Amino acid sequence: MANKSALSEAEGTRPASGINPGVAKKVRDSRRREIVVEELVKEMLAGNKRALSQGITLVESNQPLHQEKAAQIIERCLPHANRSLRIGITGVPGVGKSTFIEAFGSYLADNGKKVGVLAVDPSSSVSGGSILGDKTRMETLVNHKNAFIRPSPSGDSLGGVAKKTRETIILCEAAGFDTLLIETVGVGQSETTVHSMTDFFLLLKLAGAGDELQGIKRGIMEMADAIVINKADGDNLKPAEKARSEFRRALHLYPAKESGWSPKVLLCSAYENTGIKEVWELISKYEDQVKDSGHFAKKRQEQNKFWLLQTINENLKNRFYQHPEIKKMLPKQLEALDRNETTPFEAAALLLGKYRE
Repeated sequence: MANKSALSEAEGTRPASGINPGVAKKVRDSRRREIVVEELVKEMLAGNKRALSQGITLVESNQPLHQEKAAQIIERCLPHANRSLRIGITGVPGVGKSTFIEAFGSYLADNGKKVGVLAVDPSSSVSGGSILGDKTRMETLVNHKNAFIRPSPSGDSLGGVAKKTRETIILCEAAGFDTLLIETVGVGQSETTVHSMTDFFLLLKLAGAGDELQGIKRGIMEMADAIVINKADGDNLKPAEKARSEFRRALHLYPAKESGWSPKVLLCSAYENTGIKEVWELISKYEDQVKDSGHFAKKRQEQNKFWLLQTINENLKNRFYQHPEIKKMLPKQLEALDRNETTPFEAAALLLGKYRE
């Protein structure tokens, strides 16, 4: 048997590279993450719907690694954003939002528009789960080559509007979607939030539903750029025409909008597919008017400032509640409140003072 040198190398081993294995792994992982982000953004910019879905999933995730990737994706998508018309659509549950959006979105997609639908699905206050059934309800639109539907759980965000909807808009615009339909759950405060991230605000109403005065009282009509009375068909046509006259009179009670636009009231039947074309013609007329006057760009700038402040507030709140000392002290202050040993204001001052330390 041949003698082996003490310097011979055992089969399957490699000479030491001089690099710490842990460091080398971190470098490889970092490069792998960067490649994933770059490839994902490249596919998104090419209009790949699957890549867009993956990007939105990262944006919606609360995992630190996913948030890091999402920030990189948003940064790369920003130069390709702000190229769409954002339309907010709201109305009480049962008004037919999903049916209207499918009919309206299909009309736009058939006419060459790339339509993105961001439908916020109500989350259960008990389990936190969502049905996410908008794709099921919009069977025709979901299969259209020019359409993309993304149902997102509302979670515990304000009024049921998905927390990351703002970032999702950026990704959809970068993917080439020029018309975005943003649906609210229609339960009150969500309308205000959607109004702050859209260019045109559409309010769906029903004739004879008893919510005419409620709508006026809540001030939603004051935000609306148009009111569309849905389900104006069959025996409901005459009541719808009467409701149109009532809403037109009500709109005269409100002061003129800064944009100079006068809100209109239209009839529509998403079921019979009537009035859809007229709704789009009205929105197009609005877009032309506010762009010519400079209000469109001004409103976008104001919205960006609003969301800057909202983001700061959200981050400060999260940091406060995640602070180790606050986590210890907050339960004790809550117990002290129950025993009437302190007041809400004294407890808040104490906690905030500790946080500042």
